Amino acid sequence: MSRTAGIKQQPFRPPLIILVFTFRFARRRPQISEMTARKPVKKLRPLPRLVGVIHSRADLDSAIRLRKPPDLFELRLDQLAGDLDAVENKVSKLRTPLIITARHPQEGGANKLSIRHRRDLLSRFLHRARYVDVELRSASALRSILKLAGIKNVRRIISYHNLKSTPHSRTLQTKARAAKSWGADIFKVATRTDTPAQLARLLDFMTRKDVDLTVSVMGIGKLGAISRVLLAHCGSGLIYASLGKNHVEGQMSLEQLRAFGIG
Repeated sequence: MSRTAGIKQQPFRPPLIILVFTFRFARRRPQISEMTARKPVKKLRPLPRLVGVIHSRADLDSAIRLRKPPDLFELRLDQLAGDLDAVENKVSKLRTPLIITARHPQEGGANKLSIRHRRDLLSRFLHRARYVDVELRSASALRSILKLAGIKNVRRIISYHNLKSTPHSRTLQTKARAAKSWGADIFKVATRTDTPAQLARLLDFMTRKDVDLTVSVMGIGKLGAISRVLLAHCGSGLIYASLGKNHVEGQMSLEQLRAFGIG
């Protein structure tokens, strides 16, 4: 019997600091007088889609059992590379579409996979995917996957992960333009946010974005949780959540994000 059997689970209560930041930075609703004075009225931002990340066989089993699954699941093929037959047999049981990725080792990828191994993984699972995620640094080496995705009507996420810092927003704008040149449907950014200054750079990128491209932006680190809530309110297209053990500092669970009305 589990040690936690019989213990009533307490509902998640968002930390006060997250509530304060959310209140401060969430987009202010205009008053009626403002709405009538401003013409034309801008379209409302679409709600962010919630992505459950599958890092392990245990995560995959949990994803299959979820009564209320997220909008998408991300299948981390680099994490699952040693158990592909079992994974492939179970993936069809998932009830929501898939993002597939085989992450570059320098951007948090597991098992130090070669570019050839990563290409083979993506090719094997591409027919099951709604999206394929390829890092901007890997776009040239994996151009055959991006081309095949276009042929198969699989949408493309071009991503940038920086586990050490957050570049200036101008640098992120340049990377967004490069992602679009590779045919991205979404540009994903995940960078280190241990300080308010680093978080401010992500917020600046979101609010000053000059590329006509959906972006998914999140922080990693001490302010990672705050960043995910704030950036969801600022228009981040995808918000990623853990299904079991938290593998990324600052990543929140499905329950925690839903407590903020996300997903």
